[in-house]
Amino acid sequence: MPSVRAAAVQATPVFLDREVTVEKACSLIKEAAAGGAGLIVFPEAFVPTYPDWVWRAPAWDGPSGELHERLLDQSVEIPGPSTEALGKAAKRAKSFVAIGVNERDPGGSTIYNTLVYLGPDGRVLGKHRKLMPTGGERLEWGMGDGSDLQVHETPFGRLGGLICWENYMPLARTALYAKGVDIWVAPTWDQGEEWLATLKHIAKEGRVYVIGCAPLLRGSDVPDDLPGRELWGGGDDWMNEGWATIVDPHGEVIAGPLKKEEGIVYADLDLSNVRRNRLEFDPVGHYARPDVFRLLVDESMKRSVTSE
Repeated sequence: MPSVRAAAVQATPVFLDREVTVEKACSLIKEAAAGGAGLIVFPEAFVPTYPDWVWRAPAWDGPSGELHERLLDQSVEIPGPSTEALGKAAKRAKSFVAIGVNERDPGGSTIYNTLVYLGPDGRVLGKHRKLMPTGGERLEWGMGDGSDLQVHETPFGRLGGLICWENYMPLARTALYAKGVDIWVAPTWDQGEEWLATLKHIAKEGRVYVIGCAPLLRGSDVPDDLPGRELWGGGDDWMNEGWATIVDPHGEVIAGPLKKEEGIVYADLDLSNVRRNRLEFDPVGHYARPDVFRLLVDESMKRSVTSE
């Protein structure tokens, strides 16, 4: 089996500025490729930022409305200029890229937490919308459906994954295991030892490589002129410390975690380890019991309005 160098990018988005954050992402893609990466993974909702205010501000009072309006304006349409720019960067780097964005529905006003996959030819390979936003996130994000529970063929194996707490959904994990995923990306807002344990568990359960990374954000990263700036403190107000980590198919950490600093975590992934580790445990193969357990996955696209 071929191998690939993977890069988990731990970086700070330019808060609620789509174009500048995309420019920064393109620069980081170039940097990661210079480090030999053929697969480059960015955090959840990196463009134009994770909406941390959903955990700090009342839902309908205070600055939430203005912040939502700014996020909606700065969100990404797929396809669109942002994915075109990121695709060009991926093509120049000759790398696969997975990056989290706030996706704006071009036909309405709903935002989705979306993971976009780009190929080394610059094309959008696919996207995955988070199935269930967590808690206060439902103020900002709509829910995805089963139509984009995808894996993508690459020269080094099948690439797929889930966003943040979707990774706690055992049936969602099983659906992707059944598609033969080999490299699992887990862009997230979670952090800490408990989250690290989750990454290690998924790696050993699925016998996959797992790449986890979150946006690095502090209160000092929020512009002073932003509505609701008083919700955040300064440099010691850590919204997220990062914890970029790469785990091998036996559940061992092979890179990271990187904490409280921007940087790129690299690891060389030998895909023969995936097949070798499935000899003793394959969650949807010889270790499954289809005579006892069955999972039905609805992969149809759900639309609020259809026409005949």
